[in-house]
Amino acid sequence: MNATWEKFCADLLEVGKILEDDIVPQDPLTQAEGVRYLSRLLRYGTINSVEFTDPRWPSFTSAPNPNMMTKIGADNPDNVYMRANVSGSYRYRVTGTRGTVPLITFGSRVNRYHIDGTMLQTGDLHIHDVEVDEHGRFEFIASVDEPADGAWLPLSPDSNLISVRQTHQDRRNEVVGELSIECLNPDGEFKPLDPDAVGERLTKAVEVVKGMSETFLEWSRKFQPRANEIFDWGQDYFQDAGGDPTIFYLHGYWKLAEDEAWVIETEVPNCEYFNFVLQNFWVESLDYDRANIYLNNHTAKLNDDGTLTIVVAAKDPGYGNWIDTDSHREGTWAMRWIKADSHPIPTAKVVKL
Repeated sequence: MNATWEKFCADLLEVGKILEDDIVPQDPLTQAEGVRYLSRLLRYGTINSVEFTDPRWPSFTSAPNPNMMTKIGADNPDNVYMRANVSGSYRYRVTGTRGTVPLITFGSRVNRYHIDGTMLQTGDLHIHDVEVDEHGRFEFIASVDEPADGAWLPLSPDSNLISVRQTHQDRRNEVVGELSIECLNPDGEFKPLDPDAVGERLTKAVEVVKGMSETFLEWSRKFQPRANEIFDWGQDYFQDAGGDPTIFYLHGYWKLAEDEAWVIETEVPNCEYFNFVLQNFWVESLDYDRANIYLNNHTAKLNDDGTLTIVVAAKDPGYGNWIDTDSHREGTWAMRWIKADSHPIPTAKVVKL
C-alpha cells in the first residue's frame, strides 16, 4: 500500500476514538451523527488543508454551506461561512458584490484548530465600514501595514486565515454577496506536488479533524452537567474559538424526557440580529431545512410586552415559539445577540407537557 495513504488512514482511525469518550451518549442516533460529524470535519479538513493551501494564490471556500453540509462549533443556520488561507507576509485585495444579506463581517485570524483548537483574532472589518458603489461592488485591502486610503482588514505577521460571515434574516429570499481575493505581491516559484507535500497536507487535514472534534467535545463536557440552565460562561471562551467580537454568545446543554418541554423567557434588546438554535451533542445545528429547530429576529413572534418565549419540545405545545427536538432527547444549544445595546440572560424551566 502507498505509505502516504496508509499513514493517513491510520491517523484517521485514531481520531475516531472520540466516539467512545465517557461523556458521549451511546444511543444509535448520537453515534450515527458522530460518525457523520467526523466525515464532515474530514471534508472541511481536506478542502482547506489539501486544496487551496498556497497563500500566494488564495481562494474563498465555503465548506459549511447548505450543499457541503459541514457543521462546526455551533454553526448558525443563517450564516454563509467563507474562508481563505492567507499569510501575513503578503498583501491582499478582496473584491465583491454586496448582495442583500443584512450583515457581512470579515475577520483575520491565526487558525490553530489543528494545534490546540483555538482561533486567535487579529483583525475585523464590518461591511458597514466599507464603501459600496452604485453597482453594489466593494473592495478592501488585507495586510499588516495600513493602506494610505480605503477600507482595511488588519493582518498580523502570523495571520493565516481570513474568515467571512454573511448573516441572513430571511435566508430563502436574500442574496449573498460574491467574493474574490488576490495576492498583490506573490513571490517565489510554483512547485509541483510531491509525495512529501501531499503527506504533510493530509496530516494537517487529520489534525484539523482531531482539533475541531476535541475542542467541541470539551464544550459538551463543560455544558453537560448544567443541562437546561442558561448563564454567561464568559465571552473569552467563545471568542478564543473564532467567535465574532460583535456577537454576545450564550451556549449550553439541554436534556428532556418525551413528555417534557424546556421553556425559555427573555427580554429582547435593541440589536441588529438575534437567534436561538437547537443542536445535537456534537454542537451541530439540527436539520433546519426539514424541521423547525431555530428562530431569529425575522421569524420570532414576540409577546405583547416585547419579550420572547421559546418552547423546546418534541411536540408543539400550542404556545410560545416552538423549537422541535427532531427525535433528539439531548444536545447543545446556542443563542446570539449581535450588536446589542444590552445582553439579557434568559430564564428557563422544564415543565411537563
